[in-house]
Amino acid sequence: MDHTFEKRKKVMLDFISDDLYVPMKIKEIAAVLQIPREQREELKAVLDALVDEGKITLSKRGKYSKGEQVRLKGIFRANVRGFGFVCPEDESEDVYISEDNLCGAFQGDEVEFIVTGSPAGRRREGRIVRILAHNVVRIVGLYEQSKGFGFVRPDDQRYINDIYIPAGKENGAMTGHKVVVELSSYGGTHMKPEGRVAEIIGHVNDPGTDILSIIMDMGIPSEFPEKVLNQAIRVGKEVSTADCAGRKDLRDWMMVTIDGEDAKDLDDAVSLTKEGENYRLGVHIADVSNYVQEGSALDREALNRGTSVYLADRVIPMLPHKLSNGICSLNAGEDRLALSCIMAFGPEGEILEHEIAETVIRVDKRMSYTGVAAVLAACEDGESGVDRTDAYVSMILLMKELSDKIRNRRGRRGSVNFDFPETKILLDELGRPVEVKPYERNDASKIIEDFMLAANETVAEEYYWLDVPFIYRTHEVPDNEKIRQLSTFINNFGYHIHTHNEVKPKEIQKLLDRIEGTPHEAMISRLVLRSMKQAKYTTENAGHFGLAARYYTHFTSPIRRYPDLQIHRIIKEHIRGRLNSERIAHYEEILPKAAAQCSERERRADEAEREVIKMKKAEYMQNHIGEEYEGVISGVTKWGLYVELPNTVEGLVHVADMRDDHYEFSEQTYELTGVRTGRVYKLGQSVRVCVSGADKLQRTVNFDLILEEQ
Repeated sequence: MDHTFEKRKKVMLDFISDDLYVPMKIKEIAAVLQIPREQREELKAVLDALVDEGKITLSKRGKYSKGEQVRLKGIFRANVRGFGFVCPEDESEDVYISEDNLCGAFQGDEVEFIVTGSPAGRRREGRIVRILAHNVVRIVGLYEQSKGFGFVRPDDQRYINDIYIPAGKENGAMTGHKVVVELSSYGGTHMKPEGRVAEIIGHVNDPGTDILSIIMDMGIPSEFPEKVLNQAIRVGKEVSTADCAGRKDLRDWMMVTIDGEDAKDLDDAVSLTKEGENYRLGVHIADVSNYVQEGSALDREALNRGTSVYLADRVIPMLPHKLSNGICSLNAGEDRLALSCIMAFGPEGEILEHEIAETVIRVDKRMSYTGVAAVLAACEDGESGVDRTDAYVSMILLMKELSDKIRNRRGRRGSVNFDFPETKILLDELGRPVEVKPYERNDASKIIEDFMLAANETVAEEYYWLDVPFIYRTHEVPDNEKIRQLSTFINNFGYHIHTHNEVKPKEIQKLLDRIEGTPHEAMISRLVLRSMKQAKYTTENAGHFGLAARYYTHFTSPIRRYPDLQIHRIIKEHIRGRLNSERIAHYEEILPKAAAQCSERERRADEAEREVIKMKKAEYMQNHIGEEYEGVISGVTKWGLYVELPNTVEGLVHVADMRDDHYEFSEQTYELTGVRTGRVYKLGQSVRVCVSGADKLQRTVNFDLILEEQ
């Protein structure tokens, strides 16, 4: 320790605490203390050290003052361009951290930070003052051998530096291997992080290695422990007479499952009849909680995973296939235990009454979204080959009738319909992408969505008024500042939002209705979505903004979502009269942590899905270098234009490659304007591009603009 420096810090702290009544710049402090000009750098080092320790404050204008700034805690998220953000532990808005204020923080670190400013119209800015813990221990990357040592280039571009692997720590890895590195040092100003190769995933060119690398980099467990697999085998026995005792027997009710053609975990079935003007809809959900007992090895593993993860070439299930594809899958013709929400709807789609019951069911027929949509289309077109007297065809038409009424009713209350085309990537037997295209939802998938939403709302409302511990699916009202920014932006296109003191979901839906079918639809819809907060699981019912629902939960997918499984247990205990004060206290203790963890696991799964899609899109476009496409500008930044193609691939036209002029960026209008030509590029504009590059490892696509004659 430099005792002289520490002594100077103490003297300066005493001076500022006792004598600094107004903020002063360094030259003013030096003048008061009569410190020579040549010693000002030394003085600045002392003052900055006190600022870093949070003992004095420094304003954006360079003035030092007494008073300790409030220190906050959060998780640091690095950005590939050198800066980063801290996600505060109080879940408030992220705080921007410039490259100069990182304090050596590493991606994923738990840090202590202070807020240094809140620029008008922009997110808060801060400075990291201390690293509390390194949360990232293992990193996935590409190994390269050098003379006497090796190094790993991390897959995640947020890890800016390569990782040094000393001789003897490579564990047999060779150049071209994708590996898992266990960190022993996080590096510093002039030192790279250091580690050892803990596991070799496979060669970079081996089929499946690319997606497995993303899975492992995100810490998603892909294999089940033997104890969990063995337990799944023991509990996955066929339904017995004893299992059915005390349950409502619905095996004589006609019911079907409707899923994707390749789905194997069928956890929801529906039944529907019409009695006079009213409808009786049954949503029957696999009773997974009957087989996954609280606290068991299966339960602990399911909680750890939180959710199933759906990737381009595989599904990583929350529960072993023995359960998810076996006894917990509502396979046609087989007795299954279920938890059913049976709802009576009036002629306008309003719920009249409902019952939530433990049941035993037997699905009559498995249907697919494609097949049901084809039946609906044929009936709408009046095709003669469709037998409308067939029981299943009649049921499908009745489903569409009720679904339309439920959806219209939800629309009238202001539910926001973000109906974006998702990306579908077709792979060959070696895992290489052969086609990338938008995957549109059809009428059949919308029917099931409407029925599941109705059940989720019904269950949430009942258990809210029962005032028992529960897990809700909540979506908060957007921040006013983000909505103001959105409003300012859409004014450029002739649209506006009535915000008043707080934006209403109906206003958002009105905007989406107005832009439907316009060239700006996709772009503005995505900007609206980015203005929304992220839905999450909570133990407090805060409502769901996007659905304009006062009560909402996730009840319908216990095979693939842990919150659904957990609330099934609460529902069954209530039905059986066992939800006493002791059990209520138990749930009050465990649910907050479970809700927070499941929200985090959901975000991790979403990120893995996005990264796999980005990677496969880049790999696909590697085979289309030099080809020309029509696209739409989906983003404008100071470093260039993002252009989205009809197949959903998005790429960057870097401003450095726009050589016809020097372009300046306008933050107010999100436009790039050529200084000499006056050529303007803005969001939603159609452009023609040529694919100039694609990098699978970095998951990026680059375009060149093809200029039209002016």
